[in-house]
This record gives sequence, C-alpha cells and structure tokens, in this order.
Amino acid sequence: MNRPDLPLPQLHAFVVLAEELHFGHAAARLGIAQPPLSQQIRRLEDRVGHALFTRGPGRVGLTPVGEELLPAARSALSTLTDALAAARAVGEGRAGTLRIGFAASLALTVLPALLRRFREQVPDVQLHIQEMTTAPQLAALRERSLDVGLLREPGDDDSELAFRTVLREPFVAVLPVGHPLAGHEYVRVAQLADSPFVLLPRHVGPRFHDQIVGLCVEAGFTPRITQHAVEWQTVCALVEAGLGVSIAPASIARIRLEGIVFRRLDPDKLRTRVAVGRHREHRSPLIDPLLAALATDFDT
Repeated sequence: MNRPDLPLPQLHAFVVLAEELHFGHAAARLGIAQPPLSQQIRRLEDRVGHALFTRGPGRVGLTPVGEELLPAARSALSTLTDALAAARAVGEGRAGTLRIGFAASLALTVLPALLRRFREQVPDVQLHIQEMTTAPQLAALRERSLDVGLLREPGDDDSELAFRTVLREPFVAVLPVGHPLAGHEYVRVAQLADSPFVLLPRHVGPRFHDQIVGLCVEAGFTPRITQHAVEWQTVCALVEAGLGVSIAPASIARIRLEGIVFRRLDPDKLRTRVAVGRHREHRSPLIDPLLAALATDFDT
C-alpha cells in the first residue's frame, strides 16, 4: 500500500515542472540533470497512483490529478519554508519567546531602558515579563520557568545560577513629611533608632533585608519593624500614613506621594546590588541579546 505522506524533494520537483512545463527548463532551475528530475516525478506519480503530467513531443501539461495536487504541494512547500525560517530566526536569537522576571523597583531604573534597547535589537521576540521578588525569581530560574531574572542581592554562592552585576544603587531614608528629620538634607541612620520601621519581609529577599538591618545594627540599634509590605509602593504608602519610616533603594524616590520625603543617608557608603541572573545550563539564544542590551552605563 502506498504511504500517504509525500516526500518534499519530489513535491518541489513537481511544482517546478508544473510551473515550467518543460523538463529541460525545470531541471536547469533545480540545478540537476533531466534524468534525475524524470525519476523524481515518476516516483511521485507512483505514490499518487496516477499520472501528474501529460507528455508529448516538445510539450508537457498537467493532468486533472496534477492540477488538483498543485495548490496543496505549493502550500506544503510554503509552510516548510516558513517553518524553517522561523526555526532559523529562533536559533539565531532573532525570534521566539523570552521570559523575564524583575523586581518591582527595577521598573523605576533598569527595566524601561533595557526593554527599549532589546526591542530595537530584536523586534520580533515575544516578551513575557513577570514582576517577582528575589526569592521567587531564584526558584523560577532554578526550575527554568524563567529565562532571565533581574533581581536584588541574589548572592553568588548558587551552584545552579550565574549572575552579572548591572547596577549598584545607594540607599535613602523614607520619611513622612511630619517627621522631625524630614527637613534635613541628609539623615544619619542612628537618628532613625527611635522610629518604627516599615520593611519588605525577609523571606522575599533575605540578603537585601539583611543589608538594611545590618546598616541599622552598624549604627548601634536593631530596627523595630512594625509593618511589612511586599511592594515598595505599599511601603511608601504606609510611611505616608505615619506607620513608620523605611530605608529603601534610591530609585524608590521616583514614587510620587505627597506625604513622604526621601533623604540620602550619612554616611552614604552602602550599595544594593542589582544583577541579571540565569541558569548556568540554560542556553536559549535569546539570552545573549538581552545581556548585550544591559549596558554598563546603568552602573552608579
């Protein structure tokens, strides 16, 4: 019994001969001799079970069976050509889907310029962007449900993940406008010792949380954390409501709320590290264009 699937080289030979209606011209167009072309057509006709061409002295024509097959053959070849082009584009990092996780605060710094540059370089790539805190990003990178993560203080002691520093950002004090220190240009961390704190919970970013607590401990006190919030917008809203003060990355100062102020710290030495992370064994060709878009001029 004949197999129902048709070999693509024979379909290609068939379509070219149907367009040329001349064995010599079709063979020249295909870059083969005339006998191999005739063999391809014969094999295809054997598979179909009927003649595809009428043959006469100096003339070739399509049979009704050939006329029926021609549109489907063209469609099959076109589909294959498109599929090969799409696969090639993915393999070359020009198309496909890239899944990116990012810390919410990075929407105020790195993310907009990164996405703009990436879009300019590879406009056909589909981006799936997900806002996530550090700990869930690390888990997603290990599971490879994310291709790339933009996160704070990931650490470098992870055997599965690789990181590259993108930005080192200073800290600011976040104060309600009625706070006694709100009118100061700089705030010493020790001056916050008597104020309640609003911070992100430790489990969403342990290293980052410990940085802030360590900053306070170095200043001679342990912060009295009375409120937690996962998002910086919420932290700022709680500070505005008078529920405490906070210490945050300097980019948070771009959040505009009338009831809060942001003040640089004195001494201004500590920096929070922003890094791009990926799984060490994840080889998506789309990652390299993204890393290229992360230029060093993000650094401060």
